[in-house]
Amino acid sequence: MLGKFKSLFEKKPPVKERPPYYSIVCPYCFSKFEPEDVVFRAVHSKEDDDEFMLQEDRRLNAWRRKFHLSEQDMEAVIDPDTIPEDFKQYSQNVLVAVTDRYGHTTKRRLCPNCHNELPISSGKVPSNIISIVGASQVGKSVYMTSLIHTLQQTTASNFDAACMPLSAEISRKFRQNYHEPIFERGSMLQSTNPNEQQEPFIFQFVFKDPEQAPLTLVFFDVAGEGMVERDYLDIYAAHIKNSSGILFLVDPLQIRTIRDRIHLNLGEEEGEFASRYDEPREVVISLFENFIAHQHNSKTDIPTAIVLTKSDMLQYLKEEDSEYIQPNSNVFRNVVHKGYLDQTEFQNINGEISRFIEKVDRPFKDAIDVYFTNTAYFAVSALGTNPVNKQVTSVINPIRVDEPFIWLLHQLDYVGRRDAR
Repeated sequence: MLGKFKSLFEKKPPVKERPPYYSIVCPYCFSKFEPEDVVFRAVHSKEDDDEFMLQEDRRLNAWRRKFHLSEQDMEAVIDPDTIPEDFKQYSQNVLVAVTDRYGHTTKRRLCPNCHNELPISSGKVPSNIISIVGASQVGKSVYMTSLIHTLQQTTASNFDAACMPLSAEISRKFRQNYHEPIFERGSMLQSTNPNEQQEPFIFQFVFKDPEQAPLTLVFFDVAGEGMVERDYLDIYAAHIKNSSGILFLVDPLQIRTIRDRIHLNLGEEEGEFASRYDEPREVVISLFENFIAHQHNSKTDIPTAIVLTKSDMLQYLKEEDSEYIQPNSNVFRNVVHKGYLDQTEFQNINGEISRFIEKVDRPFKDAIDVYFTNTAYFAVSALGTNPVNKQVTSVINPIRVDEPFIWLLHQLDYVGRRDAR
């Protein structure tokens, strides 16, 4: 009886002793370093001083070329080792500003490896980064948009937090290129082109409790075909290695067993539609070659949510006593987790989708079991409906899109987990 009484109360995440500072993971190149290793960008230039004139930043340009971004001359990079101690400013044991010999103070801290500007909280809070991976056509861009939309509109409020872009520029690009086309015009995004400009969208999930560290969300709108090409994935190996959590997206139409059973009215496009899909297991193999094989025991313990996307398509499989999906499936019912991870709802969806994947794609499930030590299974619908001719005419109604993210919050000790009953 006492055990049942205790279970009614939320199990709080353990209180951890705060270290003097935190290692930093750059949200751009994903290298890991200490706060003392940062460099700074000067806030001014001097044409008559070779050291402080506008100049090529080779490290920054090397990073920008990988993502087909434009290159330009920049203000000088300042090494803090050249600055006397009296001209340095610290906050929470972290070097946050330096004053150069011209008396100009800069707070623009840079990653020492790629020279991109770091978030203002770097070193003061844990660099917990969530990454999204998946094959071509899996719907990463649409899921990313729907997830951020849901986090901003409902999830953040449910957990006494706010979900905010890292900069005004990221906010503008996300709104214009992703949110407005989908949620205001109902237009689907074109597949990401690996030869076009790409850069990460960085958001922070910031809790109102000042004692709770924010969570950094880094979304690469990665061309899916790159996820099975070794050279392309090399760029993202460090990204995945230094992530605190992974959202591994799987499209049910990638799975041949399901694809053969779901009859889509695609006419002449049916052959092309089927041929574009990579098997989910091929993405796992690429991850193994580029990242997991180099870990201890050739496994990764990074919490990984296996997310079955486009779950609304599974309605074409549902039938009484079906070995796949039954009409009363958890897949078709939206769930709101408020303040904690609802243990019963999580166990229901995790068990159902785990069994479903095992039935329809045993090689993929076996590969996940071999290489990942901490996983959970989910089903989401970013739109709540299937677009026709790349257009959604009904109201967009995402289903369970934030559930994998909330599970990752629990895994990282941000939120508790209990049974709502």
